[in-house]
Amino acid sequence: MVLQAQQAPPGVVARGGARRVSAAVAAGGLSSFALLYAPQPVLPQLAEAYRLDPGSASLAVGVATGALAVGVLPVAALAERVGRRRVIVWSVLVSAVIGLLLPLAPAFPVLLAMRAVQGVAIAGFAGVAAAYLADELGTKRLAAAVGAMIAGNSVGGMLGRLGTGFAAGPLGWHGSLAVVAAVALACALFAARTLPKDGTQDAPEDGHGGGAAAGPAAVPGRGRLGGGVWVPCAVGALAMGAFVALYNAAGFRLAAPPLSLAPAAASLVFLSYATGTASSAAAGRLAERFGRTAAVVAALLVTVAGSALTLHPALPVVAAGFAVLTAGFFAAHAVANAWVTAQATPRTRGRAAGLYTLCYYLGSGAGGTAGAVVYGHAGWPWLIALTTAWLLLAALAVLTSGRTDGRTDGRTGGRTGGAGRSSAPRR
Repeated sequence: MVLQAQQAPPGVVARGGARRVSAAVAAGGLSSFALLYAPQPVLPQLAEAYRLDPGSASLAVGVATGALAVGVLPVAALAERVGRRRVIVWSVLVSAVIGLLLPLAPAFPVLLAMRAVQGVAIAGFAGVAAAYLADELGTKRLAAAVGAMIAGNSVGGMLGRLGTGFAAGPLGWHGSLAVVAAVALACALFAARTLPKDGTQDAPEDGHGGGAAAGPAAVPGRGRLGGGVWVPCAVGALAMGAFVALYNAAGFRLAAPPLSLAPAAASLVFLSYATGTASSAAAGRLAERFGRTAAVVAALLVTVAGSALTLHPALPVVAAGFAVLTAGFFAAHAVANAWVTAQATPRTRGRAAGLYTLCYYLGSGAGGTAGAVVYGHAGWPWLIALTTAWLLLAALAVLTSGRTDGRTDGRTGGRTGGAGRSSAPRR
């Protein structure tokens, strides 16, 4: 049964309103993810400036993603009290202002402290945006809407990394971070002015449970959402850990012999995010057609295949490998993200999205740092072995879940009302 409260509000579902929501969320995602990963292309420069090894330098990324993970559930709870729109607006504005101040940090520990605060601020967008989209557009369109949002996020990540990488040559890492922060602030201001007010999130629930949904029984893993919510969360954590580990070490790999690329040339690897933009936008449609189990497992195997290609010594093959693994990762992420959110009722939607984001960025922080340490001590082949193990473990979890539920792996855009009785919607 489809929850009545999940129907999109008439004023927003209209074509112009939907475009406005999409444009504002895309701008917020571009700002947030450009800022979150802006230091990644200049990790070798940070390591040189502060005399750090690759694992220590990667903390400039890992601290921010870890802080995001810690902050996402409290921020999601705050959003249910003060409104998701308000939290998103403050998130994008505060994170952009901190980005402008980041180049002024006098020492690496200060830079890490500022990155931690910035990560908590970005949690307001990362942990709330999917639930906000579901409120405004309805769960029937959720898979496609989340796919489009993640496509916007990948554009932000790509442009932020490319901007930092290219500006690092003439401006140094300080100036390159400032340039990205200035662009992010412009996008944040656009989002703040354009984002419509909250639609249905405060509407009372239907017969599925009123206020009880907000209590302990509504916590993912117990009661309404079911234990099956942990499977897409595991996919998010393991896949993101592998993905960030590979990209954290990519700058070091590309700058070292035999490739020996300059920072600007090495940053071109982030053009691979264009494949992630396309694959995440298409992932929802593929899940609706073939089922989410097949879609996620196929995406994870594509990621494994792409990472294996990067073992080749030839630059064109390495570049192709990054393009393939990026496409696979973003497809898996899009389906897993929608999988979690689609199971939730309007009252628990924020908690479900927050739980996924928590696992996703815990994987990013822990996996990214662990991968950089493995690369620094053992080299690229051992890093590929480690990330492949994580990706295959995620695929195994999805396959096990699919067998447990029978053929109810649930097309992400399908019947979500049954989530209260089953860990996956029935076909």
